[in-house]
Amino acid sequence: MSKILSIKARMLLDSRGNPAVEAEVQTQKATASAIMPEGASTGSLEAMELRDGGKAFLGKGVKKAIANVNETIAPKLKGLDSGNQKQADKIMLDLDSTSNKSRLGANAILPVSIALCKASAAAQGIQAFEYIGKLAESKESILPVPLMNVINGGKHAGDELAVQEFMLVPLGAGNYSEALQFNVEIYQTLKQIIKDKFGKSAINVGDEGGFAPSISKTEDVLKLMQLALKETGYEKQVRIALDFAANSFHHNEKYIFEGKECNNMQFLEIVEGLIERFNLASVEDPFAEQDWQAFCALTKSKGAKCQIVGDDLLVTSVERIQRALKLSACNSVIIKPNQVGTVTETLKAVQAAKDAGFNFIISHRSGDSE
Repeated sequence: MSKILSIKARMLLDSRGNPAVEAEVQTQKATASAIMPEGASTGSLEAMELRDGGKAFLGKGVKKAIANVNETIAPKLKGLDSGNQKQADKIMLDLDSTSNKSRLGANAILPVSIALCKASAAAQGIQAFEYIGKLAESKESILPVPLMNVINGGKHAGDELAVQEFMLVPLGAGNYSEALQFNVEIYQTLKQIIKDKFGKSAINVGDEGGFAPSISKTEDVLKLMQLALKETGYEKQVRIALDFAANSFHHNEKYIFEGKECNNMQFLEIVEGLIERFNLASVEDPFAEQDWQAFCALTKSKGAKCQIVGDDLLVTSVERIQRALKLSACNSVIIKPNQVGTVTETLKAVQAAKDAGFNFIISHRSGDSE
C-alpha cells in the first residue's frame, strides 16, 4: 500500500503552443506526472475541457482547471491508497457530477488519473503498460501495429486537403521493429518525392509531423504514397489508411468535399471508390458523427476488406460502441483517454470494443506533450 501524499497541477504549453494542465501525484513510494492533450478535430460528445476565456492566451488559459485540481480534487484524494485506481477515478467523477466533465473539466480530471496510474506502476516497480494490463486484467502484452501519419490535411495543416490524415499501415511486417523500419523508409522516400515534385516548402509539416504540401485532391496524395511504396519495395507489406475527420467538411446535412457538394449516399460512393482503387486498409470517420446511416452502409459494403473506424462517432464511449455494434455501423474504434476523461472509463471502452469484436486503435491527440 502506498498512500497519496500530494497532488499538484501547473500550466505548460502543448505541442501547438496552447496552455495545458500537468498534474503531479506524489505517493509514499513514487512520484509521477501527466499532461492533458488537446485535439483539433473533436467530437461534440467528448469530455469537456475547462478553459478560462478572456484575453489571456486568447481565452485558452487553464487557471480554472488547475484550481480545480489543487483545491477540489487534491484534498479528496490525499491519503487514498494510490493502487485503487477505480476508487480515485470514481471520487473525481462524483466531485464533477456531470455527464461530460464540464464542472471540473476533463483537463483537470484526466491528468490526475493518468499521473496516479503512472505513480502506482512505479511504486510496484513495473512499467505503466504492465500496470494498465493488470488494471484491465489482461493476460498478454502485444505490441501494436504502428500507424504512421505521413501527410497532414484538414485541421492539422494549413493546406487545401479535406482529408485530415494519410497513414501507413505495415500489416506485412514480422514484428514491431520491422514495421517501424518500413514506415520510416517510406516516410523519408515520400519526403524526397514531394520535394522533387513541389519544392522545399512542400515538405513543411503539419500538427502531427506529416508533410503538408499544397495539394487539394485526395487521389493525388494517394498516388504519391503509392509511388513511395513502389520505390521502397513495400507495396505488399504496407497499405494506406485515411482519417477523413468528416465533421470538418460536413455542413447543413451536406459534405463539401474537394469543391463538390454531396449528400451522404453520394459521398458514400466517393469513399467506396477510394477504398477500391487504392486498396485502403482503414478509413476513420469517413462520415459526420451523427451520420449512422452512411456508416452502416459502408460497413456493409466494405467492412469485410477494410477497417471502418469510429472516432468522433464513438468518442471512446461504452454506450456508443454498443450502439455501433447493434447497428453494424463500424468494425473498429479509436480509443482516446481525453474523450472520456479517466483511465477507468478508457479501460471500460477498450473492454466494450473487445466484447464487440472490434479492432481498437490507441490514439494520441494532435496537441500533445508526452
